[in-house]
Amino acid sequence: MQAEATVIPGRLNTVLVLAVCALQLGLLICASHLHGWWLLAPGVPFALLFLTNYALMHEASHGSLHADPRRNRLLGSVTGLTFPTSATMMRVTHAVHHRCNRTDHEMFDCYYPGDRVWLKRAQWYSILTGLFYVIIPPGAFAVGFLRPLLLSGPFKRARSAAVLFDDFTAAERRLVRRECAALVALYVLLFASGALSPGPVLLLFALGGCHWSTRQYVTHAWSRREVMTGAHNLTPGAPLMRWILLNGHWDQAHHRWPMVPWIHLPGLAAECAAPIPFWPQYLSQWTGPRPAAGPGPAALPNVEWRREGVAT
Repeated sequence: MQAEATVIPGRLNTVLVLAVCALQLGLLICASHLHGWWLLAPGVPFALLFLTNYALMHEASHGSLHADPRRNRLLGSVTGLTFPTSATMMRVTHAVHHRCNRTDHEMFDCYYPGDRVWLKRAQWYSILTGLFYVIIPPGAFAVGFLRPLLLSGPFKRARSAAVLFDDFTAAERRLVRRECAALVALYVLLFASGALSPGPVLLLFALGGCHWSTRQYVTHAWSRREVMTGAHNLTPGAPLMRWILLNGHWDQAHHRWPMVPWIHLPGLAAECAAPIPFWPQYLSQWTGPRPAAGPGPAALPNVEWRREGVAT
């Protein structure tokens, strides 16, 4: 891997964050003054931009949105405003994903003998049908204000949640609370001013959240159970999606080199698995979870999966 593959396109990313978030807010305002089928006019582009917004938040999670750590965190927080959630919560839990990928904590697509298969199927289809997104916004408030609940017995007994909330420091929880406060302030202002209307706003977030959720495991389903290589590179599905996803379809490349910015991922193609077609892979998920072929890998140590620490 060449050294230039670690250069962060900070100016481009800054423009993208400001443009995407402004467009999302504009579409929410536009939708709030429409009715019926006309809501699809802003709804479809909003659902597409939702993926770009998440891709930018994901870059911030790895410290790859801007070379300046403070600007990286600030821009990440801005992306959270139109998701809406805490970018800090997403960053910490995303680090858990990287070290636990394809372990027993993240085996949504398969099950062991003795597992409650009906529960595995319910969990799996909740991801595919968009219900996973429903827990993300309130999850930020739970992390910020109710973390002891997330560390209690029911969550600790759940295989997928057992380690998800362990890594939040006091400084990170403060940042989560600040980002939640900013969310509340922004939307109270927009609703109170009459710029936004609840029904259309909920519809657009439902469209965006469903689009995001249904794609969440497509790069991991049926992949080898290895932490660093347990992911697929995919074809984008349509030429436009390469830019919508900011190369997010190069997921195996990303898992092997987590600190490489999105713009450089295609350059790593020769060093990892060839892309597989998106649509057959996506549609295969609807057949449901499969029996596990064997035990999963151990989680990696809790190390930094981003370029900078957290300011207190």
